[in-house]
Amino acid sequence: MPIEIVLPALSAGMTDAVIARWLKAEGDIVAKGELIAEIETDKATMEIEAVCDGRIGKLLVKNGARAEVNQIIAVLLGEREDAAAIALPRRGPATPPATAKPAETEPATAAALESVADTSTTKLDAGARRKASPLARRLATAQGISLDRISGSGPRGRIVSIDIERAATSAATRLQAASEAREIPPAPPQPSNGIQVGIGEYESIPHSSMRRTIARRLVEAKTTVPHFYLNLDCDIDALLALRSRINETREAVERISVNDFVIRAAAVALRKVPDANAIWTDQAMLRLSEVDISVAVATDGGLITPIIRKADEKSLGRISAEMKSLAARARESRLKPEEFQGGGFSISNLGMYGIKSFSAIVNPPQGAILAVGAGDRRPVERNGELAFATLMTLTLSIDHRAVDGALGARLLGAIKSAIEEPMSLLV
Repeated sequence: MPIEIVLPALSAGMTDAVIARWLKAEGDIVAKGELIAEIETDKATMEIEAVCDGRIGKLLVKNGARAEVNQIIAVLLGEREDAAAIALPRRGPATPPATAKPAETEPATAAALESVADTSTTKLDAGARRKASPLARRLATAQGISLDRISGSGPRGRIVSIDIERAATSAATRLQAASEAREIPPAPPQPSNGIQVGIGEYESIPHSSMRRTIARRLVEAKTTVPHFYLNLDCDIDALLALRSRINETREAVERISVNDFVIRAAAVALRKVPDANAIWTDQAMLRLSEVDISVAVATDGGLITPIIRKADEKSLGRISAEMKSLAARARESRLKPEEFQGGGFSISNLGMYGIKSFSAIVNPPQGAILAVGAGDRRPVERNGELAFATLMTLTLSIDHRAVDGALGARLLGAIKSAIEEPMSLLV
């Protein structure tokens, strides 16, 4: 019988993905384990394998289209099976527009919201736990729609996002009908696509999965995490001199960067101030045993943070080699989930762009992120005399629930000490 191929959850928290490219066409013969598609998740491009031997009978999601986890995306046929035997996934019927009753007044509007799906779905027992995708649950919560009133159109009756969108459309239709019945003047016309009027010509670029996830997590971070910020300047003349000596005998691809020193310094500091290596949860404070540092890498699709695991146990050279490898694969969207999921502390460096200082956004559920600026020559006082030094500004953004001000100051001070005494980072 035909075998349904569903979109698997390839990483923690994955709810949907874009079918970047089918590697096989309908009618192609495939073997078990053979790659059949590339999918774009919120962080990387991954591959899907055939679950068994067979022939591609039907591709249900086009290249570039989005699919939800556990949605059927293709059907695999066995020997002598015909494509006519494929039963396509059931989709719920479109919701017909509701008809307004002239006699309805204010209570009719409330009733329309409460019975949003009554005309197109069957009401279930109040205590039943409905099967729904995470995305559908979020949409339902945001729009105040009860899942008990929705009939799922996904595999095995699972509620998916399109079911919520239909229910929301039905609610809007009912509200409009109720308003017309009460002869309420229509609201001023609004752009149907949410784009501001009068901005002139523009190019519309669809959001990638990565960009959508970045936007969601940034909003989450700035609205739920109580940030506070600490900053200080580091004298990096000794570090630059040591770096120059180390790199004299190294090939260009093996040279140590200033960022490598910063990663090593942060790792050493977190080991010295272990209370700052913590994550806040509603149930408990999680004090991390290992020092795993996420490092921001800019890619064409957006920002991603590959992780240097147990950074405090690694030499400067090993950190440098790992970081170069992770950054290269991040830009090619080839990172494995375990290479970017997790971490307890982040570093973001914009110094190579000439930025003197900035405040980064904490990467939940981590407790802090270090923003690194460019080093530049500034006047300083030494032994009562004016001198010049190369100073680099560090800004520590902190989740106040996990790390208090004094603890954050101790951590930033430990990072500064390690950077200003770079020989200690070679031990």
